[in-house]
Amino acid sequence: MKPDYYIGLMSGTSLDGIDAVLADFSQPKPVLIETVFQPYDSNLRTHLLKLHHADFDELNRAALLGNELSSRYADAVLALLTKSTINAQEITAIGCHGQTIRHCPEKEKRYTIQLVNAALLAELTHITVVADFRSRDIAAGGQGAPLVPAFHHALFSDDSKHRVIVNIGGIANITSLDPKGSVIGFDCGPGNMLMDEWCLRHTGKNYDAQGEWAKKGTIIHPLLAAMMNEDFFSCPPPKSTGRDLFNGQWLERKLSHYTHEPAENVQATLLQLTATTIASAIENYCPTASEIYVCGGGAHNTQLINQLSNILSNRTVTSTQELGVDADWVEAFAFAWLAQQTMLRKPGNLCAVTGAQGERVLGAIYPA
Repeated sequence: MKPDYYIGLMSGTSLDGIDAVLADFSQPKPVLIETVFQPYDSNLRTHLLKLHHADFDELNRAALLGNELSSRYADAVLALLTKSTINAQEITAIGCHGQTIRHCPEKEKRYTIQLVNAALLAELTHITVVADFRSRDIAAGGQGAPLVPAFHHALFSDDSKHRVIVNIGGIANITSLDPKGSVIGFDCGPGNMLMDEWCLRHTGKNYDAQGEWAKKGTIIHPLLAAMMNEDFFSCPPPKSTGRDLFNGQWLERKLSHYTHEPAENVQATLLQLTATTIASAIENYCPTASEIYVCGGGAHNTQLINQLSNILSNRTVTSTQELGVDADWVEAFAFAWLAQQTMLRKPGNLCAVTGAQGERVLGAIYPA
């Protein structure tokens, strides 16, 4: 059977870099052919962070950064093709999520912005590009996120086992794959985002490797309770979130009465916040789930996974590696799949997940 190659590009709210995958969809179960990660430098990350808030000349800066990102996406595509020895002409399409700088799905705003110049990316790679996946779902009354649960269902569902897929990127989200019910999924709250910011501020490192720094700290329970008091956590799904809510300013407000606490204690508390909110989401909305599979960068945070396992002690908690897909590549893989859905004119959203009025074909196509 002739291969059906797609490329998926994902750069998430952690702002760590670009995940790129090359996949073959010609078989009943898609196969990852090659993967590439290209990190962001500190200068690019700083400029992207500034665009999360209104500031002078932001339209011009956003356009220029969209061009720069597209050039970097093209470099990632070239790296994939070089490693795989597959030609650009053999690729059906690239699914490019873009870099989220605003996500405001609430009724009074209803928009989302992911930076990418998809036309430029198509010109640079000579490959058809599918981008802007979230806008159509929002236009149809949905949250525009999370979009990966449809892919989780396609790849990881089991006819006899209730599984939950937990993606821990900058934001954490879950997908409930209950063979006796409909697929549900939603954002739980902060994943790595706040931990990474606090770690960079106090250690100069971009993240707390394996949660070792947090492990040295003691949880500040009153601070944890104050953080958990955020309205988002008690809001029922469908729901999604991002840096528009959980950012440095949010953290500073919560820390206003805890300025003398050791930094490692705050890190331990932030880690517990992520573990607790994920576990609460599973216990409240997936009570019959027996298997929990984790993907995203947070899957490498040993302390976080241990805490999650402790709370969900009656369930198996492990990596999506056990299901055949490395935890680092699931989300980029999902956008390769979403690109295929678009090219086939098939829906890419799940109404029960996003709250959209109906299934929609997502994305805009920029032909090669």
